[in-house]
Amino acid sequence: MKALTFSRFGDASVLDYSEVPMPALQAGEVLVQMRAIGLNYADIYRRKGDYHLKGQPPYIAGYEGSGVVVESNGVEGLSNGDRIAFADVPFAQAQFVAVPLANAIALPDDIGFELAAALLLQGMTAHYLCNDSHSVQSGEFVVVHAASGGVGQVLTQLCRAKGARVIGLTSSRAKEDAIRKIGAEAVFNLRDDWQRQVRSFTGQGADVVYDSIGSTLMDSIDVARECGHIVFYGMSGGNPPLVNPRTLMDSSKTLTGGDLWSYLNTRDQRTQRANALFALIRQGQLILAEPKRFGLEQGRQAHEHLESGKSMGKVLLMP
Repeated sequence: MKALTFSRFGDASVLDYSEVPMPALQAGEVLVQMRAIGLNYADIYRRKGDYHLKGQPPYIAGYEGSGVVVESNGVEGLSNGDRIAFADVPFAQAQFVAVPLANAIALPDDIGFELAAALLLQGMTAHYLCNDSHSVQSGEFVVVHAASGGVGQVLTQLCRAKGARVIGLTSSRAKEDAIRKIGAEAVFNLRDDWQRQVRSFTGQGADVVYDSIGSTLMDSIDVARECGHIVFYGMSGGNPPLVNPRTLMDSSKTLTGGDLWSYLNTRDQRTQRANALFALIRQGQLILAEPKRFGLEQGRQAHEHLESGKSMGKVLLMP
């Protein structure tokens, strides 16, 4: 089969579209012929050597996608021809993927392959952030960093659906209007004095700040209100500075770390979160931007496009 691989770390030029062995199914796994594969910043971090990887070179990145079961070996609960998706199975950027039963999410008839591949990883991340890391309440002021990004767009809409007053942050002037269209009540640019703007807009500071940038963490702590909450879940702008606990103690603020894998431990958990997202899609409370599609063999171009920050929609690899 063909897969998008790399044997050394670096920029997108290290990627190759090459022949690799078919996955060897283990007990409790099904073989899935991929129809759509989600590309995420985590894949870029792995390509650069900044994130954990499974296996040995040549590495196959990717953890998210959708497809059709073509070999089930009698796995109870799944049969050949079933449509499934997943958000946390390695080696996904390939024509075929071995998927454990526990990670397989059955797709309803009205949820297509592309929608599932574009939604699940970022959608379930946003879902745990606004329900588990911090249970967003109606009327709360919520600040979302990188509101035009994949998680940021979904998180903005999920918080808005819960009645929160969302403040979207971005470094792109061109994306400010788009962030307002997905439900942000206010949008501030990181190139301006956004901390002052947040404090002025909220009066006492934000109830919760979702920071996926990392390098902005101290500013995020600063704009949270007394007894407010900061959720740190990404480092797209670099590692955060060290935090002195006195900074939190003196204003009774809470700093929480967030990682999706802590919340996806059973098939039931995956299915419940996915079905909650599917329901919001049906109700019109969650709308995804049109994805940008690349052939799997165009992996280099896809990585470069995602790194460029030009797109507000999901980047999909199509086998």
